[in-house]
Amino acid sequence: MLVVFSFTTGEFVIAGILPDVAADLAVSIPATGLLVTAYALGMIVGGPVVTVVTARLGRKPLIVGLITVSIIGNLGSAVAPNYGVLLVSRFIAGLVVATFFAVAITIAVSMASENKQASTVAKLTLGMNLGMILGTPIGTFIGQNVNWRATFVAVVACSVVALLLVLPSVPAHPSTVTGSVLGEMRVFAHRDVQLAIALTAVGNVGIVTVFTFIAPLLTDVSGFSAGAVPVLLLVYGAGAVVGNFVGGWLSDKALMPSLAGLLAALAGILTLLWFVSGIQVLAAIFTFVLGALAFAIVPGMQTRVMATASAAPTLAVAVNASSFQAAAAFAGWLGGRVITSGQGLHSIYLVGAILTLAGLAIAVYSLRRDRHMSLSSL
Repeated sequence: MLVVFSFTTGEFVIAGILPDVAADLAVSIPATGLLVTAYALGMIVGGPVVTVVTARLGRKPLIVGLITVSIIGNLGSAVAPNYGVLLVSRFIAGLVVATFFAVAITIAVSMASENKQASTVAKLTLGMNLGMILGTPIGTFIGQNVNWRATFVAVVACSVVALLLVLPSVPAHPSTVTGSVLGEMRVFAHRDVQLAIALTAVGNVGIVTVFTFIAPLLTDVSGFSAGAVPVLLLVYGAGAVVGNFVGGWLSDKALMPSLAGLLAALAGILTLLWFVSGIQVLAAIFTFVLGALAFAIVPGMQTRVMATASAAPTLAVAVNASSFQAAAAFAGWLGGRVITSGQGLHSIYLVGAILTLAGLAIAVYSLRRDRHMSLSSL
């Protein structure tokens, strides 16, 4: 969880220190924004590639190696003499994230009891929540009051502490790959695996589109002051923590029915916000609810991928993480197109709801498929 916290902070904190980085390295804000893209591209590329290349390594040495690469990437970011080195360093830091997340989940789930797998995933993803609501603002504060390089030094320090905890506590599991590494790619030919990965990408793209533009939605649509946005983001983050654990508990009880129900609730709330987002009290309340629902679906989606890809769970979860990053990249592009098309900022909520309904359709189809296969086996 602490490693995930460090990785998440390292990913999102750049947004808070962009002006400082731009001023120090004498580059434009748009160019500095590509640092976020470089990290995301590292995750998208690294998910499948790093996982396949390292598939035969023992799980503990692999975990240690992945954390070490991240430390090197963030340390390179802290001492980067120019923009080019910083861009490469951000790519390197992102390169190992999806594989680490996949290996960490498979190790943790293998140690959990059968009815506690999704809640175990939720404990790991809590690090993501805390990275967003605590790590990012703390890192931004350090960057603004010391300098932006100190922010990355702090991320490195946190990762080193996490690594020291990993060394004595993570069991030395061998690699689960016994045949051809490339042969593991056959797992993606299975319809259920394809549906599980599509569920993650499509099911999240609606809420990610909304979250990408949440600051202007709160100020320009709901009428909050700019100073209220950090507070409301904390409210969103508090909802995320609650939703993360509730989603894990629900998924342990009934995986696909709970995912379908949560996606339906998320689509409903987004649609409701399309109507009432101009009422500040309701907008504030629904900000908490959005955070809760956005993260309630995460443990179940990860567990679903592992359940359907039992022959190659680590590779499947890594590709799943990459698909989420691709969905996030698409969300930013789509939201911008919606706004510039004349539909207006307000319509982002409706677009998010429609996209979430597409994810719900995949969940319902998967649930029906499961029930049909269960009846066929009787």
